[in-house]
Amino acid sequence: MTEDVKEIFSTRGSSGGSGGAPPAPAALAAKVRTLAPSMTRSMQRVAEAVAGDPAGCAALTVTGLAELTGTSEATVVRTARLLGYPGYRDLRLALAGLAAQQQSGRAPAITTDIAVDDPIADVVAKLAYDEQQTLADTAAGLDTAQLGAAVGALAGARRTDVYGIGASGLVAQDLTQKLLRIGLIAHAHSDPHLAVTNAVQLRAGDVAIAITHSGSTGDVIEPLRVAFERGATTVAITGRPNSSVTQYADHVLTTSTSRESELRPAAMSSRTSQLLVVDCLFVGVAQRTYEAAAPALAASYEALAHRHRSSPR
Repeated sequence: MTEDVKEIFSTRGSSGGSGGAPPAPAALAAKVRTLAPSMTRSMQRVAEAVAGDPAGCAALTVTGLAELTGTSEATVVRTARLLGYPGYRDLRLALAGLAAQQQSGRAPAITTDIAVDDPIADVVAKLAYDEQQTLADTAAGLDTAQLGAAVGALAGARRTDVYGIGASGLVAQDLTQKLLRIGLIAHAHSDPHLAVTNAVQLRAGDVAIAITHSGSTGDVIEPLRVAFERGATTVAITGRPNSSVTQYADHVLTTSTSRESELRPAAMSSRTSQLLVVDCLFVGVAQRTYEAAAPALAASYEALAHRHRSSPR
């Protein structure tokens, strides 16, 4: 074993940057799908190998997996750690568990492409499968400690600003509308200039949330940075847990997406996973503030009820 690998094995306090326990076997495939786009090509080969054949890879030593993927032992161990495992031995145990689950009858995690000549019934079936997989992956990979901390900050916030551009901007609007209906002060900002000028007014006791799948959208990162520097509690909802936006986030909530294709751009599946995280935040806040939230929600329903009644003939 090389000195590089020995050094990595000896540093067992880290778990892929999350600080929590290694992911359960069922979450391994979700982790691979979420993190693979941000990996180097050699690490992607390792990640794709373990997700594609967990039983076969579980039987391999670190040297064997390195040879199988055409990489180095150090790359294998770094990939294991990026996926959330302290070392390769822990990854092998997770692979063995995942293989056992698959052999017991669980359907394999498969992403299906949509062809330009697919019948509409097949399109519906494939999209439904991908949406389900995206939601399952996001739920499996969501750090509930980070989620709980974000919920606590939102529940006690003086005001909340949410930043998002494009499809993520729609999700930002969805979250603010939910918070407004339970009596909280929230604003969604899709204009980058207004986002920054509002972020300047934030302070300790306020919350700023940035929603960006890539984690590199400058128009979202800039107001989050300003809010962070002003002392507000900051949250990043992103599909790239090691991206630029996270350096200004007190709490990071990671989303997952299905594989992008020509007829299914990343914005579609990223929005699905972002909406799940937003719903988790909202329900958590409603639970924490139930005594105030319940009557506020009832009042908002009552205020709009006449607009949903059938008009008399």
